[in-house]
Amino acid sequence: MSPLPLENLRVLDLSRLLPGGFCSLLLADFGADVIKVEDTGAGDYARWAPPYYEGVEKTARSTFFLALNRGKRSVRINLKSERGKEVLIALAREADVVLESFRPGVLHRLGVGYEQLRAVNPGLVYCAITGYGQDGPGRDRSGHDTNYLALCGLLALTGEADGPPVQAAGQIADIGGGALMALVGIFCALRERDRSGEGQFVDCSMFDGSLSWLALAAAQAFATGAAPGRGELPLAGGFICYRPYRCADGYVSLGALEHKFWSAFCHGVGREDLVDCAFEPPGSEAHRSLCEIFAARTREEWQAFASEHDCCLEPVLELDEALSSQLVAARSMICELEQPGAEVPVRVLGTPIKLSRTPADPSRAPAPALGEHTDEVLREAGFSPDEIAALHSSEAVAGPVDAVRSSFLRR
Repeated sequence: MSPLPLENLRVLDLSRLLPGGFCSLLLADFGADVIKVEDTGAGDYARWAPPYYEGVEKTARSTFFLALNRGKRSVRINLKSERGKEVLIALAREADVVLESFRPGVLHRLGVGYEQLRAVNPGLVYCAITGYGQDGPGRDRSGHDTNYLALCGLLALTGEADGPPVQAAGQIADIGGGALMALVGIFCALRERDRSGEGQFVDCSMFDGSLSWLALAAAQAFATGAAPGRGELPLAGGFICYRPYRCADGYVSLGALEHKFWSAFCHGVGREDLVDCAFEPPGSEAHRSLCEIFAARTREEWQAFASEHDCCLEPVLELDEALSSQLVAARSMICELEQPGAEVPVRVLGTPIKLSRTPADPSRAPAPALGEHTDEVLREAGFSPDEIAALHSSEAVAGPVDAVRSSFLRR
């Protein structure tokens, strides 16, 4: 098997929950040595987010955690202790990337921020994922995905014109505005390091990243001087040729934006009179006609219709239907992990990026138990057995345990 493309890249991941976890998941899938730096208490909050896989070891059985942390190693370090800080600094000397998701300035005040770590490793790429960035009026505010989408205008634009804002099922800000933007920033900084030999700070704001998703809507607002309203954007419900419709037994999604696709649809249903109506708004007579047309057939009948008439028309699948579809199977978008303690392999989503020569390996290792690799990583960093024992005794570090249990969703 070919070496994975990110082998020999070492990442210290101090983040918790989704944005940082998803970013480092992709790095791990492509071979990076991702070391989760967790506290000596409950560790990453994601470990304790219900629901849980029955039978999987107590220290890592949350579906949330297993989905995000395959292929990583876990160490437990007390960053509030001087010796714990010394351990992190020792690990940072040999790291390529540090990834964190604390509020701006938290790690600096602890003595292990970018400037302190850069002093021992000038080539370090340090990426901080925050809600609103390292500067500006939102710098110290708390937030989650829905808050970032609310403040950037995306939430207000999602839904029907006469209805409330609709929250998406996927975490657009966390993943699209945070994890993926961080990944791009890290790769850009690493590529530049190849030339200069120096690392740099990557400031990744989930607000900024989410706002960038509105590039087309913002361009419209800049050009016309008027911001579009909910249900008015062409690709968010404003055109009758590009929106979901209720059918006899569910919903279908029509995406006939180009004339050739819209024309194929209209001719296929015998409504040539609608060919010039593609860009009419919801509520128009043409829209009412379309609603009646779609309601007369089932999803399966519309799927057969789309196979005959190439018109960008697909059924709206429930998640269980999507996961069991031929498309998901053909694209290898589900993989199985042999998780310690589990009676059957754990199923998680696969890697969405496909490389032809050095593909990712999402099944290479399970998600780690809390603190499972503390001693292993310390030995690799040059600590002697006596030094490791002393660190444990001083509670600067901790190894695996079974009794710790918490939840960020409960008091």
